[in-house]
Amino acid sequence: METLRPWLVATVVFSAPFAHAPATLAAADSAPAAVTPVQIKAAVAQIEKLAEQTLKSTGVPGIAIAIVYKDDDVLLRGFGVREAGKTDRIDADTVFQLASVSKPITTTVLAALVGEGLIDWDDRVIDRDPNFRLFDPWATRELRLRDLLCHRSSLPDHGGDLLEDMGYSRDEILYRLRYQTPASSFRSQYAYTNFGFTEAAIAATKAVRRRGAGSPAAWEDLAAEKLYRPLGMKSTSSRYDDFAKTANRAHLHVPVEGHWVAKNVRQPDAQSPAGGVSSTLRDLTHWMRLQLDGGKCGGRQLVDAAALAETHRRQITIGFDPATNRASFYGLGWNIGTDHGGRAFWRHSGGFALGMRSEVTLLPSEGVGIVVLSNAAPTGVPEGITESFFDFLLEDKLSRDWVKFANQMFAEEVKRELGAETDYSRQPEQTTPALPLAAYAGTYRNAYFGDIEIADEKGKPVLRLGPRKMPFALRHWDRDTFIYQPTGESAGGPSGVRFSIGPDQTAASVLIENLNVHEMGTFERRVAE
Repeated sequence: METLRPWLVATVVFSAPFAHAPATLAAADSAPAAVTPVQIKAAVAQIEKLAEQTLKSTGVPGIAIAIVYKDDDVLLRGFGVREAGKTDRIDADTVFQLASVSKPITTTVLAALVGEGLIDWDDRVIDRDPNFRLFDPWATRELRLRDLLCHRSSLPDHGGDLLEDMGYSRDEILYRLRYQTPASSFRSQYAYTNFGFTEAAIAATKAVRRRGAGSPAAWEDLAAEKLYRPLGMKSTSSRYDDFAKTANRAHLHVPVEGHWVAKNVRQPDAQSPAGGVSSTLRDLTHWMRLQLDGGKCGGRQLVDAAALAETHRRQITIGFDPATNRASFYGLGWNIGTDHGGRAFWRHSGGFALGMRSEVTLLPSEGVGIVVLSNAAPTGVPEGITESFFDFLLEDKLSRDWVKFANQMFAEEVKRELGAETDYSRQPEQTTPALPLAAYAGTYRNAYFGDIEIADEKGKPVLRLGPRKMPFALRHWDRDTFIYQPTGESAGGPSGVRFSIGPDQTAASVLIENLNVHEMGTFERRVAE
């Protein structure tokens, strides 16, 4: 499973086991017994009961669960409704956005290209996409597709996500990554990055086109040509518009005053390879069986077995649990772990803070896979149900209330991650007046985020940022500090906007706190040329 922070700041995903290993991971270090059909049947029955109970205990509008076992669908069922307050039920053909569960789907597409000899995991990125650059020239020269797909490129955690919130296009975000200062030396650390992952897929697409293999002109078409259509994933797409025009789709929900409300839309096309796939339970069972059967479907080899197996290999360490003395790893689009019997688990979680969660977990030695989707966030329901399933399957009982545990972890992490540098919920008792608005007004420059404007609109200060100059009202806090409410996937509570005043009593620079995650949130006043 993955750490909570990646999901909260973007899309999601979990990268290390829960702090306390489940019973499925805590058994004695001995050869595990093979799973039997009787165990599968019993575990499925328990999970169906748990899903119904979870709807009542958490109030989430809907849950969808698919379980496969040795090329059979043993559970394919929706629970609850597609939209709160309405009666349309979730079923096996309800389309969900998958968020970061898109990543292992993307590396399946890339494995198909590798198997055809069109690309290699160790192709240099600049050989496939000559315009791409990292901050460091040496890292740019040495960067491989593999490095981006396992998050060891030196880009910082979720680098690029804030640019997406600001409204930049995919091409512009990938271009601006050259200004993103590295979080570590090249290949030395894991840092989960949606847009680094996206660049790998885009570079691969360009490589196929240049070789004249008759590929489509866009990643979204390539994914359909190489995976979705051959595998019979009729309701799966990497374009948001296809999801949005589907009548049988799950709406995103967030909590508002104690109720789940469908108030948000998440358009993730900019990071489509990393978080933009939408699909159904029925389609995902085809894909899970392909993974478990070495790239085969219906006896046909759709994806080269060796190329697909490479996605399941450990590429970089991402965590260590001293309680179990077990490390966790990231492969190519997969989190890789083992239980104490030595069985490998492949898994990935996803989620949009704007209202959905997902998780897929495969136990390849037993031919077992489960995917859990929910149209609500923040919640740990997918992880809780998944861990419960493997408890029932491998231990015949729950070691703890996993849904409650996962939800508690999410609640705690939300408080930590969405907190601002300063508590802006209460105005200071004593404040210093601001300077005249003219002292702050003007254009400010930042190579990574682009220009912003502080404008005077009818005597009120307004912050305009992003390529469309989205307006945000500024409210005075104290002297040269104002606050505004960010929007988008990464938005938390109010953020400070802190001006630094020069000797001429006008602002020389401004720091925007929510953009300062990687110490890059300072904008310098642009002097008229």
